[in-house]
Amino acid sequence: MNTVLTIVIIVVVVLAAAAVFFMYRRRESAQLHERFGPEYERTLEDSGDRRSAERELRQRERRVSKLDIVPLSRESAELYRGEWARIQQSFVDRPGSAVADADRLVLRMMRETGYPVDEFDQRVNDISVDHPEVAAHYRDAHRVAVAQAHGEADTEELRQAVTAYRALVDALLADSTNDGGHHRTQPTDAKEQA
Repeated sequence: MNTVLTIVIIVVVVLAAAAVFFMYRRRESAQLHERFGPEYERTLEDSGDRRSAERELRQRERRVSKLDIVPLSRESAELYRGEWARIQQSFVDRPGSAVADADRLVLRMMRETGYPVDEFDQRVNDISVDHPEVAAHYRDAHRVAVAQAHGEADTEELRQAVTAYRALVDALLADSTNDGGHHRTQPTDAKEQA
């Protein structure tokens, strides 16, 4: 009887531990999904495996937490706002140039805030940690900018690219307004800001 009871207790403990682990993993998945939103779905689709996708997103968070990301100064933010307004106005007469200018503006803004800008895929993955809602827009805009450089984008695609760049410009400018110029080394999410 002691042996049977011992086996039953061991089985119950193992099942309870497995249930706790399963609930922890589901909770962690839900938190990543909430934090990254559409970027979670895109990463999952690209990897084809939830575990790999979540590992990738956690690696992004760790990488960005080690970067020295700082908001734009008020002065820089105002200069960029003015430049962005000129880019938008220039779209009517020079849509292709406006997209190229928007792409360069975003690069300068990201560089000034501390994002490494050498390689596009890494750049968009990095920005997705702090701004997952604009990562897809940035990918779309950059794709059109590259197509435009090869003479392969039409006016409607160029218009959509400028609109998509606006989302990232607005997010980077909002960081400078919301943070008030304080240094930030850890990624934040909407729950922490509330």
